[in-house]
Amino acid sequence: MNIRRIDKDSKEYPDNLKNIFGPPQELFINGEILPSDNNAIAIVGTRRASYYGMEQCEKLSYDLAIRGITIISGMAKGIDTAAHRGALKAHGRTIAVLGSGHNHIYPPENKKLYAEIARNGAVVSEFPPDTRPFRTNFPRRNRIISGMSKGVVVVEAPRRSGALITADFALEQGRDVFAMPGNISSARSSGTNALIKEGAKLVDGVSDILEEVKNVIDIREIVDKAETRDQDIETAISSVSPNEKAIFSVLNGRPKSIDEISRVADLPVYKVSEGLLRLELKKLIKGLPGENFVKVK
Repeated sequence: MNIRRIDKDSKEYPDNLKNIFGPPQELFINGEILPSDNNAIAIVGTRRASYYGMEQCEKLSYDLAIRGITIISGMAKGIDTAAHRGALKAHGRTIAVLGSGHNHIYPPENKKLYAEIARNGAVVSEFPPDTRPFRTNFPRRNRIISGMSKGVVVVEAPRRSGALITADFALEQGRDVFAMPGNISSARSSGTNALIKEGAKLVDGVSDILEEVKNVIDIREIVDKAETRDQDIETAISSVSPNEKAIFSVLNGRPKSIDEISRVADLPVYKVSEGLLRLELKKLIKGLPGENFVKVK
């Protein structure tokens, strides 16, 4: 690891963070913070995310990152991981803020993700490298997540989620707060739905965020990238065979098994398996554990 210590007087110290109440006096960084990282949105949520939450989070992160917006999150399980993954898939910038020192990556299973983020952005901590991930560290790091951003999106969070602490910090810091609505009968969405009731901007797509932050984030260069991505998808769809088209039309955001696809598309299983492989290679669908498949949005 190449861990560097910077203080508030460093040129690399994030401008957004300098302007909050009680900014960290020093940061320990693996990677590089760029001036463009001031164009940042934080995405946070529950560690126990549903498939819906993970899918929507990754898509939202991708759509922001492909437009040149840096994604900031906390590298926790669940929504945080999906946020970083979406940015990395877009070959965009992402920054993780740790609740521990760099020598104690938490959660341990995200060590590979840590390395990817350091190569494509930065991993940041206000804690010295040997600091363990004590529970009291995480509310402190949440103020940095919101402080480094121009707005915070909460995707799927119960009422006692740490993500809501991040939203509270964002409000205190004068940042925009967004929330993605969820199933009203799911405890995972009770916190996000409550935020919307309390005045958070409802988000069901990237345009809801861009409209609110257009005066504080530069989004001029990115529309071409997004249009190119959409054109690539349209080109891939236009090149599919009749069998692939029938399979693709069956799929949506709900995981479906090969047998279910075979029945609805009225195709034998061996043709469905072949078509699914070709659609995956064209990055139009995604395979999930248990031989289930969904359409890539």
